Amino acid sequence: MRKPRELAKNVWYVVGTAFNIAEPLFQLPFAVVLLYRVLREAKKRFGFEMRGLKVEGARLTFYVKPNDGLQLPKIMQFLKQTFSARFNWLTGRSGHVWGDRYESKVLEGEPPEGAKAVDWALVDAEAKKPIPADTTYTLTWDSPRLPGVTITTVISVKNAPKPPPPPA
Repeated sequence: MRKPRELAKNVWYVVGTAFNIAEPLFQLPFAVVLLYRVLREAKKRFGFEMRGLKVEGARLTFYVKPNDGLQLPKIMQFLKQTFSARFNWLTGRSGHVWGDRYESKVLEGEPPEGAKAVDWALVDAEAKKPIPADTTYTLTWDSPRLPGVTITTVISVKNAPKPPPPPA
């Protein structure tokens, strides 16, 4: 049985999550734009402070302080579900995008000094970038579970003018 998630009010959390099979989807420019669009919507919907946003390869990590301290699961559910639905819709894929559950830990005090506050104006600017239609990307990475095995994935973005709405 899983250990229950630790939730508290008025605290910072360090949160991390990764894509399924360690697929480095954040190397794709449109995946980063899509993530920023979903983050912008989550900020409007839930209201939270965010610092130290790090998007690299197959992993997303950040520090977050929800306005209502017990909303962390709702924020993460929205982020992961909305991103997955839109990513699958854009690429014509189906199934899981994210790996296991997200990891979260309550921080004692504030995030480290090096964790800058997220510049929401920059997120807005990135989110407004167009997603190129009818483009094909090739990703190659080493399997995290099978030493010496290299995986190659071809991802095509179909012509998609409007993504599906976020979950209610």
